[in-house]
Amino acid sequence: MRLHPTFSRPSASAVDKARRLLERALGPSKVITSADGCAAYAGDESDQPPVSPDAVVLASSPADIEKAVRAASEAEVPVVPRAAGSGKSGGAVPVGGGIVIATIGMNSIKEISREEQVAVVEPGVILADLHAAAEAEGLFYPPDPNSLKMCALGGNIAENAAGPRAFKYGATRDYVLGLETILIDGTRLRTGRRTVKGVTGYDVTALLVGSEGTLAITTEATLRLIAKPPSVMTMLCLFPDVRASGRAVSALVAAGVVPRCLELLDRPTLEAVRARGVGVDERAGAMLIIEVDGEPADCELQTERVGQVCMDAGALDVLVAQDRAQRDRLWEARRQLSLATRAMARHKISEDVVVPRDKIPALLDEVAAISAATGVRMLTYGHAGDGNLHVNLLWNDPELVPQVETALSRLFRAVIGMRGTLSGEHGIGTSKADFLALEQSPELIAIEKRIKAVFDPKGLLNPHKIFPRRALEAAERGEVERAPGFPTRVAAPSHGAC
Repeated sequence: MRLHPTFSRPSASAVDKARRLLERALGPSKVITSADGCAAYAGDESDQPPVSPDAVVLASSPADIEKAVRAASEAEVPVVPRAAGSGKSGGAVPVGGGIVIATIGMNSIKEISREEQVAVVEPGVILADLHAAAEAEGLFYPPDPNSLKMCALGGNIAENAAGPRAFKYGATRDYVLGLETILIDGTRLRTGRRTVKGVTGYDVTALLVGSEGTLAITTEATLRLIAKPPSVMTMLCLFPDVRASGRAVSALVAAGVVPRCLELLDRPTLEAVRARGVGVDERAGAMLIIEVDGEPADCELQTERVGQVCMDAGALDVLVAQDRAQRDRLWEARRQLSLATRAMARHKISEDVVVPRDKIPALLDEVAAISAATGVRMLTYGHAGDGNLHVNLLWNDPELVPQVETALSRLFRAVIGMRGTLSGEHGIGTSKADFLALEQSPELIAIEKRIKAVFDPKGLLNPHKIFPRRALEAAERGEVERAPGFPTRVAAPSHGAC
């Protein structure tokens, strides 16, 4: 597996003090200190090697979190918030040891209001459960990452999760009206509002969404809901190559057509799908999954328009799901792509870069060139509607690690060169921290560090995420160059990566 930095852990005396304070404040039933117990909270779904925490707090209320962070602050031991542990950037991995605060037990949907179109939820609520509860009331919560059956809202908020429907409806930040959080010193903070409109003061809620658990720990969220679309239609569009599919995406956007989902699978991904026994026309070198919603008559019109645009762009065929069962089977196959590709090699990395939509064909050409030059197998699928593509690197031989690092560096440099961004929904965490300075200037990184220090003066809350030690040190010296890239990661053993 790839090489990763190692970080210093708190001293034995600090850990002992923290454990004593935790057990005194919370009782032994809510504190795990055994090696086996802590190991269950060591990793997430990223390629970051697991690191066991020194203690785990099983929080069931905001009071539990408040007591835990006060104990950690007094003992000066790091704290890592954790919801479902489904993240793909290492955000929930306690790389510097310390205390994991597990919020998955705080899983109450406190309110769903049809009149106000809001939901009030705790951080441990599984996203699919919120979807079901909202839709039972005729309402709709659009964010839909592919891990929706296992991911929790606390993590969605921390990473500003998105998913296929983000093309039309936006990401998590667009639906978080207000938050209740706890700072590292135990201060309880309420931000935002419950109303549709509100511009009082700084938008601290928007700052906290996507901050990867480095500023505060979410204990409750007020979420905006919308009316559930009455009808949905799903299409499967086959193309001879990715350039034809790219023309179709550009043409749809130029025509003012806004599907709720616009997903791309490239040729290597289709080959992987075929290898698992799924029948896909052998002529197809790319596929778009396109979904529209709205009133039934409008859906019919949109489907006809999408089909015509795709055929004009060179589609081989356009197929329409005939019922919900067909649509569900199609989306389940799409959602299983990450697991399916993981099974193709001993090691896998899935990046979530974003480029302008008109640069998608150029990015796919670059991916093919990088793969040919490095010998690393690469395949791409993802959200073509907003240019957010999951580039997967697959390999078996540990001796390929240097080539994998080279491939990653070339990929990120190419993305930034196309005026793209390093992450569309997974976050930076530890996995992309060394490349932050590719996209952001030393001045911006310094401002972000100062914001972090306002919320967390001692640097105890989810440390070593987003900002790598060497990148920050270089930025402070003014030595970071944005275009050439950044040094790659250092050593670690292999483990099962997503």
